[in-house]
Amino acid sequence: MSAASSPSPSPSPSPTKDPEQGRSWVPMIGLFLAQVLMSFNVAALPISLGGMVEDFHVPPTTASSTIVVYGLAVAALVMTGAKLGQRIGWTLIFRGVLVVFAASSLLMIFSRTITWAIAGQLLAGAAAAIIVPALVALIAENYRGAQQATAVGSLGSARAFSGMSAFLIGGTLGTLVGWRPIFLITLALAVAVFALSFTLRSDRGDPTVKIDIIASVLIGAAIVMLTLGFNNLNGWGILRAEDTAPFSVLGMSPAPVLVVLGLISGQAFLLWTRRRMASDRVPLVDLRVLGSRSERSAVYAMFIIVAMEAAVNFTVPTYIQVVQGRAPFATSLAMMPFNLTVFVTATLIVRFYSRFSPRTIALFSFALTTIALVWLAAVVTNNWETLPTILGLIVFGIGQGSLVTLVFNVLVTSAPKRLAGDVGSLRGTTQNLASAVGTAVMGALLVTLLGVNVGRAVVDHTELPPELVSQVDLDNANFVSNAELEELLEGTTATTQQVDAAIEVNEAERLRTLKLGFLVLAGISAAAALPASRLPRYRPEEIPDPAPQD
Repeated sequence: MSAASSPSPSPSPSPTKDPEQGRSWVPMIGLFLAQVLMSFNVAALPISLGGMVEDFHVPPTTASSTIVVYGLAVAALVMTGAKLGQRIGWTLIFRGVLVVFAASSLLMIFSRTITWAIAGQLLAGAAAAIIVPALVALIAENYRGAQQATAVGSLGSARAFSGMSAFLIGGTLGTLVGWRPIFLITLALAVAVFALSFTLRSDRGDPTVKIDIIASVLIGAAIVMLTLGFNNLNGWGILRAEDTAPFSVLGMSPAPVLVVLGLISGQAFLLWTRRRMASDRVPLVDLRVLGSRSERSAVYAMFIIVAMEAAVNFTVPTYIQVVQGRAPFATSLAMMPFNLTVFVTATLIVRFYSRFSPRTIALFSFALTTIALVWLAAVVTNNWETLPTILGLIVFGIGQGSLVTLVFNVLVTSAPKRLAGDVGSLRGTTQNLASAVGTAVMGALLVTLLGVNVGRAVVDHTELPPELVSQVDLDNANFVSNAELEELLEGTTATTQQVDAAIEVNEAERLRTLKLGFLVLAGISAAAALPASRLPRYRPEEIPDPAPQD
């Protein structure tokens, strides 16, 4: 068995080297661009908010429904999409949904009303619900060893790269041409990925895979109710039903009722899935990907950081475009430090995996995001290009980029390869539900805080008499620019001095609300230290091979 007793001309290299590790990177280019396609679409939506508000004559919260609907569709359908991929075959279904994504881009380009745009994002979300698990499954099918680890890590950098390029390219197009041409890029990406999909290994699928319809309905209903409930807390009422609520439950707003029902449906899904696994039947998602405390903590950490990212990506563009009335290019410049930092950090963080444990990196990263958000709350002004504000966004981007890549790698490395689709669906559900909830809750929070702050401020300003205040509906206070406020006050008895006082109140309270919003996010970030402290303490070289877990 020694080298001396085996004088073959082809010694050790062949048994130790896996030929699969030398596979071409061309298929991965297609998968990378597929992640870019989805992430670019998501990042382009905040850039387009100002244009949609102007074109469709709707408030920002209505335009932001495109963001919510996309995340809602992905989160609600991704687990079912994973099973469809296993049944039909990942390559075939991957190509089919790329056609659907292309159709969604055409809807965005030619949309005549906000309903068209929402429908376009509904289609995009349904397509992404299959693309998300397909990416993980196709990487596992096409790459092995070190190539597979590199490929998985590239998805995080692709997501960050998309955000950076969307804000730069989208902001430029939005300023010079309009928001619609932004979606010509997603159309071109869908076509390019479709062409590159023919370099992927073809899999036949498994017609014997059964889709658990009951579990699909339970998880889909849970996510729909949770997202709709959170998204409408402000419009329908946090507790008491407002006039805008579609119905009431004994005088109570349907929004919190939907949240509670969504939580119940989610618990029912978990109970049903555990019972199905106990009887050796195939579940919609294998809960063994959440078998340990560290894996569950990774999911919690992923939800928190993605929700915070969505909140920041909603707040900053809305404030710059809608409140300040500035061009989309100004938004891209303001967000560039953040998105560039996320891209660089997501790419380079893997270099630290051999030196620090996931737990250490996560705790440090959440500390960075907390410090950054507190800093932003202290220094933010009506001018986003100030050095202190840019510094805060950069520090937040370092923490965010590190965390998204880290927690995804924790899940991938801890699960056996045959559960790659389940890991992908879990990632998609978590990220897109978090994105939808983060956007919805931040919008509701900011509008609620603004209404409270403005209501208190007008009482303190004697220049604004009760007779004038009664002519303005403060119960429906929303973020508006100074020009829009002037136009609104033209229909009242306000004098020039009173209009000036109202604008002063509007400017001061908008900024105060923004600062409070950052402080709330900082509190959430600090609380995330709890799940982060439960992440694995090992270094990558100490990770055992995932057990079959039969």
